[in-house]
Amino acid sequence: MQQSTTSANQSQSATDVTRSASVQIFGALILGVTMLFAVGFMDVAHNAAHDTRHAIAFPCH
Repeated sequence: MQQSTTSANQSQSATDVTRSASVQIFGALILGVTMLFAVGFMDVAHNAAHDTRHAIAFPCH
């Protein structure tokens, strides 16, 4: 009985970790896409990001 309970707990824990990782990945994806569109469509923010890239010598063209 003890081994069955331990196996069930490990299985539940693995499922929780997988679900947590999936939620984090999805959240990061949504945040990233939102930031890209926000900066792309807001001219002031786009220019600020563009100037910052030039200031740190990061190629952007």
